Amino acid sequence: MKLPFGPGALVAAAFIGPGTVTACTLAGANFGYALIWALVFATAATMVLQDMAARLGIASGKGLGEALIAPGTPIVLKWLSVILVMAALALGNAAYEAGNLSGGALGAGAAFGLPETAQRSIVWALAGLAAAVILIGRYKLLERLLVGLVILMSLAFAGSLILVRPDIPQMLIGLRPSLPDGSLLTAIALIGTTIVPYNLFLHAASVREKWPGGGAEALRAASADTRASIGLGGLISILILSTAAASLFGSGMQIQGAADMAASLEPAYGPLARLLVGAGLLAAGLSSAVTAPIATAYAVCEVTGLRNRGHVFRGIAVAVLAIGTLVASLGLKPVNLILVAQVANGILLPIVAVFLIVTMNRKSILGEHVNGLWSNMLGGVVVLIASGFGLRLVLRAFGVWP
Repeated sequence: MKLPFGPGALVAAAFIGPGTVTACTLAGANFGYALIWALVFATAATMVLQDMAARLGIASGKGLGEALIAPGTPIVLKWLSVILVMAALALGNAAYEAGNLSGGALGAGAAFGLPETAQRSIVWALAGLAAAVILIGRYKLLERLLVGLVILMSLAFAGSLILVRPDIPQMLIGLRPSLPDGSLLTAIALIGTTIVPYNLFLHAASVREKWPGGGAEALRAASADTRASIGLGGLISILILSTAAASLFGSGMQIQGAADMAASLEPAYGPLARLLVGAGLLAAGLSSAVTAPIATAYAVCEVTGLRNRGHVFRGIAVAVLAIGTLVASLGLKPVNLILVAQVANGILLPIVAVFLIVTMNRKSILGEHVNGLWSNMLGGVVVLIASGFGLRLVLRAFGVWP
C-alpha cells in the first residue's frame, strides 16, 4: 500500500524536532491540557502557509528564495527580504541544529538507559548519519527516511499516551482558547515550533524534486500530501502534550524536557513508557538534524543564485550540520537554546509569511495559480494572530500588557 506522504513529510519531520517535543512536554507538565488549542491553531496555520509554498514551487518552478528576488520585486523589498531571510536562518537554524543533535542524544540515552558520558558519542553518531544522507543527496532516500521517522514518532508517542491513560474530557476542554497565568511564552513556543519559517523554503524546493513536471495533477497531489503530513505532525504534538499532562501535571516534579519525562514515567508505567518516549525523541532529533541544514542550503542557494550548484548546496548543508555538531558536543544544555529559537521564530513568522503571501499574488510568477480571495483571507488571519502573540510578548516585556 502506498502511503499518502511526500514532501509534506519533510516539513512534518522538520517541525517535530526536539524543540517541539520539549515545548509540548513543558506545556503539558505545567498547564495540563489547556494549550491543546494552540497546537490545533498552529497545525491549521501551517497547512495554509505550506500549501501556498507547495503551490509556488510546482506552479512557478521557483523556490521561495528565488521568488523573493525575482525580477519586478522593488529593490528595497528585495534586499530587505534577503536580509530578513538570512537573519532568520542564522538565528533559528544555528540554535535548532545544536538542539536537534543534543535532543536526539538525550532521547537515545533515555530509551536505552545510556549514561550521560555517552551523549557526546551519540551526537557525533547522529551527525555522521545526517551527513551521509545529505552527501548522498537523493530525494527518494531522503523522503523514505523521513516518512519512516515520522511514522516511528507517531507510534512511539501514541503508545506512550495509551500507557498513561489521558483524561479525554479535559483534552476536549483544551480545544477552547485560554491562557492560564504564565502560559503566554509557552503558547508562543508551541506556535513557533510548529509554523517554522524555514519550512516554507524547504517545501517549495522539495516539491520540485517530487513533481518536476508540475501540472494540475501535481498540484492536487501536493495539496493532499500537505494536509495528510501536516495533520499527522500536529497530531503527534498533541499526543506529546497530552502524555505530559496525564502523567506530570500537578505532580510537583521539575521537568526540563522529554528525557526527564521518559525517566519519570518508568516507576509508574514501566520501562516500555521510557523506551517509547525516548525513541520518539531520538527520531525527532535525527529527522530535524537532516532537514534543517537542507532547508538552509535551499534558501541560501536561492537568494544568492546558486540553486543548481550541487557541491555548493551540499557544502552549505554540511557546514550548518558541522556548526551544530560542534556546539552540541560542547555539552551545552539544549532546552534553553531550543526555547529561545522557538520564541524567535514565533515573532519572525509574520514577516516571512507576509513575504510569501505577497509573492503568491504576483501573476508574473504564478500566472493563473495566484492566491484567490479565500487563500488570502486565511493567510491574513494566520499573520494577524501570529503577530498578535508576538506583539503581546513585547508589550508584556515592557510592562505595558499584563
